[in-house]
Amino acid sequence: MTTKGDATAEQILTLERTALNRWGAGDPDGFLETYAEDVTYFDPVTAARLDGHDAMTAYYRPWIGKIKVDRYEILNPSVVVADDIAVLAYNLVNFLRDANGTERLLNRWNSTTVYQRHGMNWKIVHSHWSFTQPTLVGGNVNADAGLMA
Repeated sequence: MTTKGDATAEQILTLERTALNRWGAGDPDGFLETYAEDVTYFDPVTAARLDGHDAMTAYYRPWIGKIKVDRYEILNPSVVVADDIAVLAYNLVNFLRDANGTERLLNRWNSTTVYQRHGMNWKIVHSHWSFTQPTLVGGNVNADAGLMA
């Protein structure tokens, strides 16, 4: 396990935070720019694994401008580095403010992301998102725990 202060771990966390900042402002390109051409991806909404950058672009395009996260917290981050591979795992908690400025919990996620060094850059080759203790209604994930506000 890589400890806090490790240059590679800090670089990976910076890449992830940069993508999350853009995501919360309705811009999925922060992640798309970090994905490798052969990225694979799972989340609770996909019926099956998504394969490749083109599939991710098609998947994210309808969400441009519709995602809103006012604040997030990355909890329990762990970066394990071996040669040209880094595995990032963390819990994500997203918050949203209402019209009065009152902050509320939006959703909680578990995230595991595999980065691979491509030359001088790190690219995401696999990403897996799952809800942390989701609320189930009639066997389905509650809409309030969804991907978009």
